[in-house]
Amino acid sequence: MNAILSHPIASGGHGEPRRLRMSRPRALIVVPCYNEAERFNHDAFAQFIARHNGVDFVFVNDGSTDATEARLEALRAEYPQRVTVLRLSRNSGKAEAVRQGLLHACGRGVSHVGYWDADLATPLDAIPDFLRVIDRDQDVQVVYGARLRMLGRRVERRFSRRIVSAICATLARQVLSLPIGDSQCGAKMLRNTPSLCLALSEPFNAGWLFDVELFLRLKERFAAIESRHAFFEQPLVEWDEVPGSKVSGNAILRSGMEMLKLLGRARLGLNFSPKPTAAPVTATVCAPAN
Repeated sequence: MNAILSHPIASGGHGEPRRLRMSRPRALIVVPCYNEAERFNHDAFAQFIARHNGVDFVFVNDGSTDATEARLEALRAEYPQRVTVLRLSRNSGKAEAVRQGLLHACGRGVSHVGYWDADLATPLDAIPDFLRVIDRDQDVQVVYGARLRMLGRRVERRFSRRIVSAICATLARQVLSLPIGDSQCGAKMLRNTPSLCLALSEPFNAGWLFDVELFLRLKERFAAIESRHAFFEQPLVEWDEVPGSKVSGNAILRSGMEMLKLLGRARLGLNFSPKPTAAPVTATVCAPAN
């Protein structure tokens, strides 16, 4: 990834960016953004950042054509030590945006990295819950949200989305040989380890279902006896479907075909010709001052 670093100077003067602590965060959360100007909740992110000193954010602007860039820069200007904006030179899809963001986050030396959907269908308040799980058990390498409809939980999804999710989870169980209940919730937390860095070294092929491909790459690097304990499914207290999804029916079908290839590879050892390599994505990073 080619990156150009610029370091903003925080100032305590009136009307200027507030000066915040310089210590390294324990977690960096990647938020992929493509034309999110209308849905971006500045206040929700700002309030969370103000309350949680140990969690910073990397926003990946995936070639947006609306005012997303301005919205992200406004948040970065408010919290220059806590917010990084990573700009991709062209729209590359959520999978590549997340991969580029995680690669950047892993290089920052934090103990935990994650990714979160920009629409905040999963509220940010779930992040501390994820961190508590991964801190409590050293065997856990990945914590991911599960949108289970349970008493006392506020999980709202259309019937059609529940059907698609169930199909994806069924395929994920077959690919991973793990009893996964929900593979596609856009809330994940991972330990920053050499295994994760290796898993992120190549672009994903599964498109919208890249989460399963990432899990498979990680599972292949974990000892077989540990793999069941390495993944932790965290039932969400709240999840609300936010209008404006960028995922099309064609994208879901293409991802499904790639998932079948993953199944052939995982269960039958089949090898498929790789996709043609696209021109590399250039990334420009506006990083917090060190």
